Order: sequence, then C-alpha cells, then structure tokens
Amino acid sequence: MPDTRWFTIDPADGRATMRLAGAWRLRDLPEIETALAELVLPAGSTVDASGLREVDSAAALVLLRALANRANDPGSIAWVGLAPAHARIVDQVRLRLDGARALQPAPRSGVLAQVGRQTVALLELLGGHVNFLGATVLGFFEMLLQPHRLRRRELTVQIEQTGLNAIPVVALVTMLIGVVFAYLLGLQAEKYGANIFVVDGVAIGATREFAPIIVAVIVAGRSGAAFTAQLGSMRLTEETDAIRTLGLSPMQVLVIPRVLALMLALPLLVFVGDVMSLVGAMAIAGPMLDITPAAFLTRLREALDIRHVFVGLVKAPVFALAIAVIGVRMGMTVGRDTRALGAATTSTVVQSIVAVILLDAAFAVLLQALGL
Repeated sequence: MPDTRWFTIDPADGRATMRLAGAWRLRDLPEIETALAELVLPAGSTVDASGLREVDSAAALVLLRALANRANDPGSIAWVGLAPAHARIVDQVRLRLDGARALQPAPRSGVLAQVGRQTVALLELLGGHVNFLGATVLGFFEMLLQPHRLRRRELTVQIEQTGLNAIPVVALVTMLIGVVFAYLLGLQAEKYGANIFVVDGVAIGATREFAPIIVAVIVAGRSGAAFTAQLGSMRLTEETDAIRTLGLSPMQVLVIPRVLALMLALPLLVFVGDVMSLVGAMAIAGPMLDITPAAFLTRLREALDIRHVFVGLVKAPVFALAIAVIGVRMGMTVGRDTRALGAATTSTVVQSIVAVILLDAAFAVLLQALGL
C-alpha cells in the first residue's frame, strides 16, 4: 500500500481521488518515489492538493512523471485545491516536462561514411601542417633578412635540450641496436663462414638507415612531445597572447628557435648514433664472430663508403623539420583545456613517427632513382 504520509487514494465510481498531504521536499524524495512506485490511477481521476503544505520543483517533477507513467490517461486527470504558490511550481515543472524530448540515439554511420570522415580529417590535418610549414619557411626568410630577430639565447637553450641532453639516451639505444643487428647478421653469416661481411652489413645499414630512423623516433618522442607540451601550456596560460600584446611575433620567439635548434641538433645526434651502433657491433663481433677490433676497423674502412654516412646525415635535417613543425603546430593550435593538451601531445608523437617513416621511404625511392 502507498505511504499515507504523502497521499491517499479514494476510489469512487471507477475513478479515484489522490489526496496529497504533508511537505513534498527534496530531502524526502527517496520515500516519495517509493510511495509513488505503487500508484495506479484510472482515467478521469482527480488530484486533490488541498492538504499539501509544501512542494518544491524536485518533488513536483517526481509526481508529474509518476502520473504520466502510471495513470491510464494522464491528460484526463484534474487538479483541485492547489495553492497559487504551489500551482506556479507545478506549472513551471509541467511546462519544462512537456517541452523535453527524449534523446534520440545517434545515427549509426556506415563503414564508408566513417572512412570518408577520417579521410577528410586527415586531409585537413595535412593541409594545416603544410600551411604551417609555409609560414615557418617565411619566418626563416624574415630572420635571414633581419638577423637581429633571431632569439640567440632561446636557440642555445633549445639546442641544449634537444641535442646535448639527448646524447645519453641516443648513445645507449643505438649501441644496443648495433649489438642486436650484428648478432642477427652473425647468426646467418656463421653458417657460410662469412663472418667478416657482418661488418659490411652493420656499417652500411646503421649509417644509412637504422641510426637516422632510430634517432628520429627518439627525438620525436622526446623533443616533439616536449614542443607540444611547452607551447600548449603557454597557450593555456595565455602567454602566447601576451607575446602578441607586447608586439612580438610568436613565430620568431617560439617557433623558429625550436625548429632551427632541432635541425642543427639531429644531424649531430645521428652521427653519435652512427658511432655508437658501430661500437656496439664491434663489441659483439669479438666474442661471437672472432673478429678483433683491429680487424673490424680495417674492414670498416674498406667497406663503408663515405656516401652512406652522408646519406644518413642528409636525412636528419629533413626528419627534424617534420618533427619540429608537427610538434610546434600541435602546441600552437591545441584546445584551451588540459585534456586537449594531453591528446595533442600523444598525437604529435604518432604523427612524427609516421612522418619519419614516410620520409625515409621517399628517400629510399629517390636515392634508388639517382643511383645513390
């Protein structure tokens, strides 16, 4: 039976009168909802609110919803005895309840529509990167025409952060890559007694391909993400707006030093990667393949053409430009909330790694066509 503290039901001639009582307030809402759970009103019933002392909007909402869901004909129910103050509350709640519409489930998109949306988003992203690259190139020309605009202190700081501070991790990773590469080649070369040719494979593969790619991936995860996080934080705190207010160019103050620093630092890091990968290969070649360091260096001098080293070093500034442009643009255009900043930082790393791999593939095709 319903809780009589809140209402009573008086049946008469196939109809009923619901007599409200007490104070219907938010604090008693759980009890009111429990009482209304057993409510059943036939069509043409009446709600008598003469015994209602108080009512708020939350309780009125619960009552109106109960009448709409549990009455046989909610539109035929008449209200009597409702005080003017209570009537205003009930009318306002009813007005908003009638105007509310159930949320429609989002239409499910087909595979083709999803592919189309993703393609459009990708094209817009690439277009934004290309536009920003053009703006960066114009910024470089402005700097060349007016060298005093170069922020030398900022450039030095960025070279230290992106270059010098990255040497330990680059050296460690590339040395281990050299060890693994030499080990895998040695396993096969030993079967044919061609141990010495492991030096050829390691030297050419490391300097031409592996060192540039591995170093670029490390820099993408380290410096590219740092650029996005730094500039995104400055955008959140409106520091970039303050720079514009001071009459300075964010391109010259923030973008150019970072792009230039990474383009100067990455070739040096690739050279460190070349040396350390060869050191790692030489370290494993002795105990595994019986190749002494002297024999390793002698064969290295014979097998490694300097053009392979130059190819790897030429790739580095191009990789650096792609990583820096992506990282800086994502930071400069990030949404003004921390969640967007985190997503942009993650996206920068993924985009940079994909860009490095695509550029390396383009270099391979181009160099093959040129006979290099």
